[in-house]
Amino acid sequence: MDPAPSPPHPGDLPRVLMVEDDRKLCRLLRDYLGPMGYDLHAVHDGREGVEAARSGNWLAILLDVMLPGLDGFEVLRQIRRDSSVPILMLTTRGEEADRIVGLEMGADDYLPKTFSPRELLARLRAVTRRSRAPETDRTATANTDGDEGEVVVGDLHIQPSTRVAVLGDRPLNLTAVEFDLLLSLARAPGRVKTREQLLEEVRDRDYEVFDRSIDVHISALRKKLGEDPREPRFIETIRSVGYRMIRPGS
Repeated sequence: MDPAPSPPHPGDLPRVLMVEDDRKLCRLLRDYLGPMGYDLHAVHDGREGVEAARSGNWLAILLDVMLPGLDGFEVLRQIRRDSSVPILMLTTRGEEADRIVGLEMGADDYLPKTFSPRELLARLRAVTRRSRAPETDRTATANTDGDEGEVVVGDLHIQPSTRVAVLGDRPLNLTAVEFDLLLSLARAPGRVKTREQLLEEVRDRDYEVFDRSIDVHISALRKKLGEDPREPRFIETIRSVGYRMIRPGS
């Protein structure tokens, strides 16, 4: 009988950074995520979090809001200057305003600290799946040009397989959710997509009916596209319904 395979060495596992001053929670999640296939590294204040985020190759970052040194929002802002690594915010405060601030600043998801380890694992898998999964199995519904599967709307070029979006000659630094929203709308130019449809397509869990996260991500996406919401070139708001990608020339 062949010997049982050895468990993976921690150095072979995808690395997750946790920026959290609750050391007991860090140990708990390290023990839980290790057998699930993740190598969790923890730092315990905001400045260490920024340094660690910039110096390591991370699959994702778990970021507490209430931190010594720099708070989580400032850590998020500094990381987002030059990185689109998936970031899952953790907080003891569950107010909608805090969630919106985090999403507007580029967080991929937001989890109150009443979470169970199983729920955190599901959210972690969801944000990392979106950020790295190739999408060559989907068929583009907009005009294509160049590489197979490329989605083109005017001077906006989106390559699903590499998850790269370029406007003119300028690459767009998008979060995983922003990229998926842009791709979803661009694949159906001229067609209205409701908020519920977009939530279902770009997120991997159920949301409350009145969740404002889609609006927040669309707002951030528009800023990166250089859009004026009053005279949009790409994304049009359909009042009380959702959003639509504008057909070029329409």
